[in-house]
Amino acid sequence: MKDKTFHMIGNAHLDPVWLWQWQEGFQETKATFRSALDRMKEYEDFIFTCSSAAMFEWVEENDPDMFAEIKERVKEGRWRIVGGWWIQPDCNIPNGESFVRQGLYGQRYFQEKFGVTARVGYNVDSFGHHGMLPQILKKSGMDSYVFMRPAPNEKGLPSRLFWWESDDGTRVMAFRIMQEYNSWGKELDRIVHRSKGEFKGNVNDLMIFYGVGNHGGGPTKENIESIYRLNEDASLPNLIISTPEEYFEKMKNTNDLPVVHDDLQHHASGCYAAHSGVKQYNRKAENIVMTAEKYSGLASWLTGQPYPVEFKRAWKNILFNQFHDILAGTSIEPAYEDARNLYGEAIAIADRALNNAVQSISWKIDIEQDERMKPIVVFNPHAWESKVNVEIEIGGFKSTSVLVDDQGNAVPFQTVQSQATAGGRWRLNFLADLPAMGYRVYKLYTELSSVTPVGEPINVSQYSMENDRFRIEFDPETGWIKSLFDKQVEHEVFSGPAAIPMVLNDKTDTWSHDTLHFNDILGEFKATKIYLAEHGPVKSVIRVKSEYGRSILIQDFTMYQEKDQIDVNVTVDWREKFKMLKLVFPINSIFRKQTYEIPYGTIEREHNGEEEPGQSWVDVTGVRPNHEGVYGLSLMNDAKYSYSIHNKELSLTVLRSPIYAHHDPLVPEEDGEYTFIDQGIQRFEYSLLPHEGSWEDAETVKRAAELNCKPISIIETFHKGSLPQTDSYVNVSGANHVLISAIKKAEDNEDLIIRAYETNKVAAEVEITLPRFNRSFKASFKPSEIKTYRIPKDSENPVRETNLIEWDE
Repeated sequence: MKDKTFHMIGNAHLDPVWLWQWQEGFQETKATFRSALDRMKEYEDFIFTCSSAAMFEWVEENDPDMFAEIKERVKEGRWRIVGGWWIQPDCNIPNGESFVRQGLYGQRYFQEKFGVTARVGYNVDSFGHHGMLPQILKKSGMDSYVFMRPAPNEKGLPSRLFWWESDDGTRVMAFRIMQEYNSWGKELDRIVHRSKGEFKGNVNDLMIFYGVGNHGGGPTKENIESIYRLNEDASLPNLIISTPEEYFEKMKNTNDLPVVHDDLQHHASGCYAAHSGVKQYNRKAENIVMTAEKYSGLASWLTGQPYPVEFKRAWKNILFNQFHDILAGTSIEPAYEDARNLYGEAIAIADRALNNAVQSISWKIDIEQDERMKPIVVFNPHAWESKVNVEIEIGGFKSTSVLVDDQGNAVPFQTVQSQATAGGRWRLNFLADLPAMGYRVYKLYTELSSVTPVGEPINVSQYSMENDRFRIEFDPETGWIKSLFDKQVEHEVFSGPAAIPMVLNDKTDTWSHDTLHFNDILGEFKATKIYLAEHGPVKSVIRVKSEYGRSILIQDFTMYQEKDQIDVNVTVDWREKFKMLKLVFPINSIFRKQTYEIPYGTIEREHNGEEEPGQSWVDVTGVRPNHEGVYGLSLMNDAKYSYSIHNKELSLTVLRSPIYAHHDPLVPEEDGEYTFIDQGIQRFEYSLLPHEGSWEDAETVKRAAELNCKPISIIETFHKGSLPQTDSYVNVSGANHVLISAIKKAEDNEDLIIRAYETNKVAAEVEITLPRFNRSFKASFKPSEIKTYRIPKDSENPVRETNLIEWDE
């Protein structure tokens, strides 16, 4: 077999957090790096492969002498950098921008400290890989990818080595590791012999990974010496100490490699729902930091407000917490106190930055003096016009109060329950019409005789609500949706009871190893109280309180006079163990297709009932049963990532309650005391967006973004200023399916970076305009393409495209 070659990859998969906290991972990183350096002294041909900039930064800050030694080994080519990311994250749950930032901060760190960047993407232990990764990898400087999960028993692939292609056509060469990424500390006879049969077709080179891992350790003397010995065996392939980069370089011209155009799933599908808290922190932190960056970047040009350097710290915290054993919910309980603290620091940084940015703008708005008036400035975090719900705590409200916009037009409003159970405070509620990536001033007058309050409430009863478009009814016995009827096209959205809080048996471990379906139904929450909680010209709310066992579920269903979606605010007090909670919606259509949002893209999947990862929305669209047109439902949320669709039933997995860090095959003691995940109170929101036509027609991507990134409201005062009472700073024209996702200051100067992506898998030509800064440029997008632009502060310099790590290609 000497015409075939095993490339022996010395590595140490290091989980900085898992069955231990980060402090233990910190120490083990140093011990592992020391071991690798020692092996280099003992074996002159030994090469070590290593990823994850975060762990290099630990060593840099805690042992500068060892860090200097690593730099020398990198320089001579015996310590090889792979991955190019801050950490090896979960590759389903972070949003698209987080994957961009993994590369932005990882590759820039490696370039700054070692003078190299990674060419090989590297996530050997992550529990699945979303289908937009090839484009993100390639535009971050990596043209190949190494992974291990899903294993062959979890997903069939045509070859160990293949081209992996994303929807825009970008390809990277991908390799699925044989058996495992570790060989432990002994001789390598077993893994080499059992890999002999893996050579297929014209692929005569494969990689074998060796070294002690998970808790670190790395290649041992026994590992290395057994390579020399095994290479003398004529019945075995040629064994060479190598690197992933050298392997892919050798294989790049291989003919007839198959192409895989798909995401790579499933492994450990319980991870999409395990530990609601860390997943909600992640969603909130991503969104607030991205919003703060947008307005901080714009304010730095507009008002001179300094752009915070702390954003890098915020992102590093988020990226570290996206490590696959943290964000997946599979670590020990104390690890989630650490994660909460890191997310909290990131959110606090963003809160301060966002407040400074928007208040630096609002302070310069020219607002006339009127003692009866309280100005409210509402900022839009999105680069499209939005009509969104605003709630803000205020004082000084009177029964004669009226609300007007910047043109003096009356705006419907109402007061809802204040967050303070005290006199003198109210919570003002209205719908704001906001310009793209800008603001509008609204004015609350204690009295204004020239303006008559406007708006009429929708029709309601204890169990139903109805606006011009929809009528929703609730079953008084169960509290489930009995009917959601679209009056415009005379269509029942659901084929039966909907929003059913279904409780399922779930005795699986934290990962739900080897489990694809959860369908062992134990029962449902049933209503104990249903009543009209709010009613006014803006919205009405029916509150449904339900119970199951010792658990309580409250759902506030909101219908608006002027919006065609049903918003639902959920509070659940969960007291169950080894159980799962789903919300189930049977869709009334035929010839259906199911679309999931994935990071910076979408994917269509089968309705086979398997638990699937998704971002902030999933959609089921088909043909109405009478064959009179296309109709669908988008289910959006602000905190969850796990869905299943079985035939007509669309389900959102709300939570599951395994034991913390329980790993099969260990069987918990029947009478043992354990801590269970997701106990107690949690809150989140979801929205029902029924739509005639497709989800693209309904602009589901925008509606979901508005649910997740709400407007920012500031109670101002009157003052002279240079800015108008409504303004817009960035907008896109020419196509409604190219969205701006990120605006930030460039990493290396005062330029603005704008990132946009195409959402509907349709090529587009758009114009992106920054009207206040006298900048406008045209951009062409392939289907599902992500593009990044650099806008110089000096308008004499041209806008130019750059890559995801902000290095011009």
